[in-house]
Amino acid sequence: MSKLKHDTHLTLARRATQTGIILLFISGSRLGWDILQGNLSFSRFLDFIPMTDPFAFLQMLFAGAVISTDMILGTVIVLVLYGLFFGRAFCAWVCPMNILSEWAARLRVWLDKNKPGSRITVSRNIRFWLLGLALLLSIVFHTAAFELISPVSILHRGLIFGFGLGWTLILAVFLFDLVIVKNGFCGHICPLGAFYTLIGKYALLKISHNHKACTQCMDCKVVCPELPVLKNIGKESGAITGACTRCGRCIEACNDKALKFDIINPFKN
Repeated sequence: MSKLKHDTHLTLARRATQTGIILLFISGSRLGWDILQGNLSFSRFLDFIPMTDPFAFLQMLFAGAVISTDMILGTVIVLVLYGLFFGRAFCAWVCPMNILSEWAARLRVWLDKNKPGSRITVSRNIRFWLLGLALLLSIVFHTAAFELISPVSILHRGLIFGFGLGWTLILAVFLFDLVIVKNGFCGHICPLGAFYTLIGKYALLKISHNHKACTQCMDCKVVCPELPVLKNIGKESGAITGACTRCGRCIEACNDKALKFDIINPFKN
């Protein structure tokens, strides 16, 4: 097996994007800049373009909250961006929890925690059940249920406005990924990731696999945080579908150049 590559151009690009977005939010809060204000749930770009997390919007809608025109427009904008083009890229290129998840995954390797005997199996479908549960609880308690306890929102707000006791939940998620399940939160239980998986099913931007160039080294499967999406590696050419986050780690790991970003029409036979 070839030596795996780390921190190459796509990883650095993702880190720059994630860090840049956080810094823009901080500048909007602390310096009053109009480039990006608010948080990942509700924000304004250039003090003109609203952007609303569609999952947060649904929770508020189910909770019976008053919905503004800006929230509706912001939801449509985000749905078009991710549903039509980017797919689940939010999880890998925007969400700050992704950084902690990858740190925990690498530390697991260093601590030799991911031997077969030390793994605990957790179904990746749990996140879809939790998505439905969050919407149901929003109806029952008349509040955006997942937003109240979302590690994504807590971490992002903490980085911008300062942490309270929310840091304890972030630490718990990090330890869950480190000790219990590799990529446990993002890959198994996060309902926000499940939501972007659903809306991004037919997005144009995908990773494509060239079976003819593939030597079946399986380095891509070592680094992929959503391993089931690579089920066709070494078997047939085609687009990587399912819960793929478009992180590009498989592209970086592939010395055969058998994987690449591509624009693929999902309705084309």
